[in-house]
Amino acid sequence: MKMRNAPKNHHTRRILPMACATALAVVFAVALPAHAFKVTPPPVPPNLKVENGSHAFLVGHAVGTQNYVCAPSATSKTGVAYVLFTPEATLFNDEGHQLITHFFSPNPDSHDPNTSAAVVADGAIRATWVHSRDGSSVWAKVHTDDHGVSATFTPDKTAVAWVLLDKVGVEDGLTGGNILSKTTQVQRLSTTGGNAPDHGCDSLADVGHTAFSNYTADYFFYTNQKGNADDGN
Repeated sequence: MKMRNAPKNHHTRRILPMACATALAVVFAVALPAHAFKVTPPPVPPNLKVENGSHAFLVGHAVGTQNYVCAPSATSKTGVAYVLFTPEATLFNDEGHQLITHFFSPNPDSHDPNTSAAVVADGAIRATWVHSRDGSSVWAKVHTDDHGVSATFTPDKTAVAWVLLDKVGVEDGLTGGNILSKTTQVQRLSTTGGNAPDHGCDSLADVGHTAFSNYTADYFFYTNQKGNADDGN
């Protein structure tokens, strides 16, 4: 009897360590992405570098349009020019999952009032990013240096500029989500497309006409808070 039971007991002793190892592997596979994910932005010109002590915690790959409207312009020879009224883009993570939506909207932060007294209650219209999972949001405006020069860089004239933006408002999601709430600065890099068309806004008769220009870009979100990177999944 002992001889017949021995192989079974031995087999059981082998299964238990294997089962434990498998369980641990699953735990680590689930736990690691949230803690081991590393965001590595590409090199940028000096004027697009973020504040000291900041680190990138999230990146989203945007696909969408830059939306323009033909409006009167005092600086244009024709008296009209295309003006950007909003981007419409979806940001995806490296696995192709929807991560963030991007557009313009009023900033609810009272410390960033609209310059127009007629609409000050609605807040300044700012670039906006809303996390698709937890509803957290960040509003930002283009960074300017001590001389008032905007932090932009145009390596490709066929594409919209690379830009550094400063946070001017954040908001947690309705259920307390705060992935984007820790954002302090945002970089728009590696852009393609998105420029206003060359035609379609040529005279006062074209005022009000809209144009939607396809573009792609990488958006890097920075924080000065301590902690690990988060891919937002």
